[in-house]
Amino acid sequence: QEVAALVEKIAGLHAAISKLPSLSPSAEVDALFTDLVTACVPASPVDVAKLGPEAQAMREELIRLCSAAEGHLEAHYADMLAAFDSPLDHLARFPYYGNYVNLSKLEYDLLVRYVPGIAPTRVAFVGSGPLPFSSLVLAAHHLPDAVFDNYDRCGAANERARRLFRGADEGLGARMAFHTADVATLTGELGAYDVVFLAALVGMAAEEKAEVIAHLGAHMADGAALVVRSAHGARGFLYPIV
Repeated sequence: QEVAALVEKIAGLHAAISKLPSLSPSAEVDALFTDLVTACVPASPVDVAKLGPEAQAMREELIRLCSAAEGHLEAHYADMLAAFDSPLDHLARFPYYGNYVNLSKLEYDLLVRYVPGIAPTRVAFVGSGPLPFSSLVLAAHHLPDAVFDNYDRCGAANERARRLFRGADEGLGARMAFHTADVATLTGELGAYDVVFLAALVGMAAEEKAEVIAHLGAHMADGAALVVRSAHGARGFLYPIV
C-alpha cells in the first residue's frame, strides 16, 4: 500500500509537470519539483525495477523531464553567478550547492577506500553541465594536484561554466578545462585519465547507461577508476539506477 500510494503521488506530479508550458525556473515549476523531490528523498521500500510497464514508462519520461529542468535551473544560476565580479565567492546561492559538497566528499572517501594510494593527476568529468560543482569541489578541497577535463556535449553549458572561473585563483582556474564532446566520440583521450567520473544524467535509460559504461571501460587506461553515480529507492524516479 505504501508503494502504491507513492507511485500514485509521483504519477500525479509527473502529469502536472508534463503539462507545464516551460521547465525554466518559475514559482509553479519550483513548487512541483520541490514536491517531487520531497516525495522521493525519504527512505522507501519501492523497487522501481519491479514496477509495471506503464509505471516504468512514466519513470523514464520523468527522469528526462528532471534532466531538462535541472539544465534550465543550472543555466539560470550560472548566469546569476557570472554577474558577480568573483562568481566562486557566491556558490552557496545555488540552493543545492551543499549537496555537491557532501557528494564530492563521499566520492573522494570511496576512492581512497577502494583505490589505496590513489593520487590522480588527470581526472575527467563526463556530463559537467553549466555548473561544474563536482569538479570544482573535488579540485578545490580533495584533489589539489589534479587537472580536471570537463566534458559536456552542450557548448553553451561549457561557455557558462568557463565564465564562473573569471577572476578565480590562478591555480584552480588553470586546472579546469572544458570540452564540448559526446562521450561516445571519446576514445584515445580516455586513456589519459587516472579517474573518470560519470554524471548521473549521462545515459538516462538503462540501455543508454550500459552503452556509455561499456564504452568507457573499453577505452580507459588499465587500473584507472570509474566513478558511476546511481540512485536507490524512490530516488530512482529522479535519476537512473545503475
